[in-house]
Amino acid sequence: MAAMLSAIAGIIENFPLLENLRYHPPITSGSKKLVSSNNQGQITIWGRANSVNVQKVLWCLHELDLAFERIDAGMAFGKNREPDYLAMNPNGRVPTLVDGDYVLWESNSIMRYFVLAYRPQSPIYPQDPKLRASADRWLDWTLSTLQPVDRPVFWALVRTPVEQRDMVAIQKDADAEAAQWRVVDAYLATRRFITGDGFTLADIALGAYARRWLGVEGIAKPTFPHLERWFAEISTRPGFVRYIAPPMS
Repeated sequence: MAAMLSAIAGIIENFPLLENLRYHPPITSGSKKLVSSNNQGQITIWGRANSVNVQKVLWCLHELDLAFERIDAGMAFGKNREPDYLAMNPNGRVPTLVDGDYVLWESNSIMRYFVLAYRPQSPIYPQDPKLRASADRWLDWTLSTLQPVDRPVFWALVRTPVEQRDMVAIQKDADAEAAQWRVVDAYLATRRFITGDGFTLADIALGAYARRWLGVEGIAKPTFPHLERWFAEISTRPGFVRYIAPPMS
């Protein structure tokens, strides 16, 4: 899996066009825009590009070919504790969507909204009730069950200086996270994607977190062949390459 991630990085390095897809912190304006002719809305995403929940939303926008503007907010960029931001999102977290005069927070709800408002026929949020419920289940599970065990491992290995890391505690947290990825691996044993044969919002949500789990180093991790097979496939999607594959920070 480390080789796979290195290969993705190599693709970006070796092709000048893809090099432009890397996330480079803005120097002046603090915002970026994706140009598209297929959407006349005023979609603005508030949130830093290295946030996993912002990344999910950006990947979804790419899948749906929707134009948007992104404004850096959170952590080093600030803004998310200012009164104007808190008036939009009282949680002070990212992402926050502003679409004209409509404001929405919670990343999975934002992804659902994009499909329902702009691309209601898109297969990434199936119309079949059972398939949609299956996608919703995994969206809920990602936030309720996976994110709480992912966060300690990611922060310890990516956002904590080496000299401050407690590797015994980190490995214990990693074992707890591995138990949840084992659930996903077993589920993927009989499915191409999370809900079956079709790529959905559930693959976006889980894929963003899988990037973190499979990309961190310095801990012992079980081998999950079905998870890795699925990840190899979704990691070739242009939205993944653009928004999920860049180096973690």
